[in-house]
Amino acid sequence: METTALSTLSTALQAARDATGATSASPVSQAARRAMGAGDDAPVSVDFGSMLKASLDKVDALQKHGERQAVDFELGNGVELHEAMLAMQKGGIAFQTTVQVRNRLVSAYHDIMNMSV
Repeated sequence: METTALSTLSTALQAARDATGATSASPVSQAARRAMGAGDDAPVSVDFGSMLKASLDKVDALQKHGERQAVDFELGNGVELHEAMLAMQKGGIAFQTTVQVRNRLVSAYHDIMNMSV
């Protein structure tokens, strides 16, 4: 499931690059176009904010699922230890990835703001 959140975030970032006029024939941009039902030459119209929110919601859902699995394991509700641990790790990895992407975006923003005009 964490790969879905990562691929969605990657697709959102690539779509933002495409929307700003950067041309790229990368597989990510082609996959984004196919996922949206557009051909290879069709322009992509993406609301970056909504895609970012969807990615963050998926990360949140992964974390909550891990917490539920842990509680169910502790209560003895038919959840095995390995299932709970995997669910918790998926949520943790998705969160760490999101923090790293945020850090890089903030760093890029600071670099752009420090450029002399």
